[in-house]
Amino acid sequence: MQIGIAGIGKMGAAIAQRLIEVGHKVTVWNRSADKLKPVTAAGAAAAATPAELARNADAVITILTDAAAIDAVYTGASGLLAPDVRGKLFIEMSTVQPHTEVALAAKVRAKGAVLVECPVGGSTGPARQGKLIGLMGAEPVDGARAKPILEQLCRRLEHCGPVGSGAVMKLTINMPLMIYWQALGEALALCRPLGLDPARIMDLLADTSGGPNVLKVRGAGVAQMLKGGDGGPVTFDVDSAVKDLRTMLAEGKAHGIELPLVEKTLACYEETKRNVSGAAEVSAVSVYWANRAKQ
Repeated sequence: MQIGIAGIGKMGAAIAQRLIEVGHKVTVWNRSADKLKPVTAAGAAAAATPAELARNADAVITILTDAAAIDAVYTGASGLLAPDVRGKLFIEMSTVQPHTEVALAAKVRAKGAVLVECPVGGSTGPARQGKLIGLMGAEPVDGARAKPILEQLCRRLEHCGPVGSGAVMKLTINMPLMIYWQALGEALALCRPLGLDPARIMDLLADTSGGPNVLKVRGAGVAQMLKGGDGGPVTFDVDSAVKDLRTMLAEGKAHGIELPLVEKTLACYEETKRNVSGAAEVSAVSVYWANRAKQ
């Protein structure tokens, strides 16, 4: 299948490489063309504009920063919806508020095309291995059409309801994880006076009821950072986490739901960003707060 991908950040690049490996012909576009080099080296073609991308693809996947980026890429003068896209399939994988996806779906339908939203759980490693968790929002017939592609990216694909429901579930699954990195940092600060080896602490925490799956994956990296070493490649950064937390708060406010832990966690992440870096791996939040008292 001819698949176009708009938005070649870390996740977009991993998804593109996965789809190339399983046999699809992939064309990519990104606002910053320099980010295309790894995927074009892997065999992808590059489009000059989103319109060109959509014109030559059977299906288009988008994974973009925010609602403003979605609007620009889809509805701009040379956007995805500028050419004749009747009958084409669009799969939107960005992490945004549900109303953004609902509004976009209406614009896509007006052009005679189909939109399926499917934000995903997981980072670049699972994306390369086809082991993401897909949170699909779509009409059943549209979801069935997107399923063969999404099953090549996801180890678990959940049809959560109509367009908009996938966005709700993405915020839902990300929320405990974002709060956890802050909670871990505070827990590490509490036990720091014991002087235990960070690797030993991570191993113990991962073996308890309070240790989430991510600790088994990122725990060793956290231990290394606590010892002043390199925590490994960045798979999800602090900037992205701050954006997601703000999106959670906005969605809660839209429905009159108070999210006090999210609000406080956001403030803590923003402090980490100011004092470490927005480009740092999200688990750097834990390391910063573990050491904050002695700074």
